[in-house]
Amino acid sequence: MTGDLGLLFHRLNNQLGIILANAELIEAKSTDEPGRARAGQVVLSVLDAMATAREIRQHVGDGISQESGTD
Repeated sequence: MTGDLGLLFHRLNNQLGIILANAELIEAKSTDEPGRARAGQVVLSVLDAMATAREIRQHVGDGISQESGTD
């Protein structure tokens, strides 16, 4: 069970990383201020979601990373 949970956290972090990279790219390349602001909000939200996932993982237990082989 915890191995499966560890894999889910790993997948979630990968997905959030992809969203983060794209939002940062849009933020950097956007030529209008509203577009940059919206992309910036996405960046902040993804970083917050990653931190929340990390906290949940810590509350669930450190055994997750040891069983699934992820960090």
